[in-house]
Amino acid sequence: MSAARRCSPPRAMAGLFIWHLKSTGIRQVPCHFVHLCRVANDRLVTFQYFNFLKRMYVTQYNKDLSQRAKPKSDSVASPFRELQQLDQEKKVIYKIRPISPVHQPLSETSSRNELREVKSAAEAEGSVTPVRAEPKDDRQWKEMKLRLEDLPGILARLSKIKLTALVVSTASAGFAMAPVPFDLTCFLLASLGTGLASCAANSINQFFEVPFDSNMNRTKNRPLVRGQISPLLAVCFAASCGVPGIALLTLGVNPLTGALGAFNIFLYTCCYTPMKRMSIANTWVGAVVGAIPPVMGWTAATGTLDAGALLLGGILYSWQFPHFNALSWGLREDYSRGGYCMMSVTHPGLCRRVALRHCLALIGLSTVAPVLDITTWTFPVISLPLNLHISYLAFRFYRDADRSSSRKLFFCSLWHLPMLLLVMFTCKKSFLEKEDKGDLLGGDHGRAMEIRLP
Repeated sequence: MSAARRCSPPRAMAGLFIWHLKSTGIRQVPCHFVHLCRVANDRLVTFQYFNFLKRMYVTQYNKDLSQRAKPKSDSVASPFRELQQLDQEKKVIYKIRPISPVHQPLSETSSRNELREVKSAAEAEGSVTPVRAEPKDDRQWKEMKLRLEDLPGILARLSKIKLTALVVSTASAGFAMAPVPFDLTCFLLASLGTGLASCAANSINQFFEVPFDSNMNRTKNRPLVRGQISPLLAVCFAASCGVPGIALLTLGVNPLTGALGAFNIFLYTCCYTPMKRMSIANTWVGAVVGAIPPVMGWTAATGTLDAGALLLGGILYSWQFPHFNALSWGLREDYSRGGYCMMSVTHPGLCRRVALRHCLALIGLSTVAPVLDITTWTFPVISLPLNLHISYLAFRFYRDADRSSSRKLFFCSLWHLPMLLLVMFTCKKSFLEKEDKGDLLGGDHGRAMEIRLP
């Protein structure tokens, strides 16, 4: 009989059951394993969660936790220099601050330990200087509040009070050089009106150049750039200076001087200011603006525009080129950042040549003064050393083209102009001499007419 027939019925049933389990169980094992893993993840604590609890416990109860760099063992003398330098590097201690959801005040002992560790780390570093942490309030935006006691200083910087003082002084020099008797009331009115017109022009200039001044180190602290006053207040201040100033020059002095003041404000604000970002011709336009104040002083005293007024304007016109070109040479980076088109930036050679030419022109203009019967012949002689000195510095600036020579020329121009005007005033021909000369010419003319008559 065969083996199948020998097996009893119970054994056959057990074999069939085992075979069924093997065939179905192998297929369902992966499913049961995944199910068991999911249950374990949902109900049991994972390894990552255990590590997170451990870190939270350490940072919560051990606030002096620090991480130290593992010191290197003393190695054998290495033939490579880089390895020797690495071995000699100083050990750095890095402080890890505790992370906690609630900021709790540190105890006195922990703060002392931190100070000690910081001091030891600073001593170990040696060469590293500690960085001073700025207060949080200093790094936040603050609202600028205008106080009444700060307003005069802010308005003085808005009107460029030093430049205004220079403008008034040149206008006073023109008034003093006029060949007429000195009138104190007219002099004070002309000086006040010229100063108010200059304040108005400078304020409008700063109003227009706020976005450009913010890019320059020289002008970034101006009141409008820092927001110390509003643009509306600046415009109101300019109007409150310009309108009374022009009215004072027109009604209190004479219409010619008032017209020159109004024209100068227009030329400075509407021509010179926009041209600074367009063409290098702005330097010549600015020189005309600076040459008008002495002409205004002359016309305020005489009421006419004659050769003497033009001569004074010519001296101021030529003086401004060595003065401004030397100043702009040291500010080339600032003018480039501000977007201004200056000779020192775009045409450096022309900048130096123009400064030298106009220094030499001052010698010729000083010689013309006695020819026009404004001064005596001692003025060209006395002013010659002054003009030769500034011409020599301009030649040094033209030859060397460095900051040192430009700085010397600029500072020389600051005292050259007042000295030249002072010498010119001392050598001025008096009004009595001119009157006597006119009488003599009139008498000679009368005698000639008498001789011609039968």
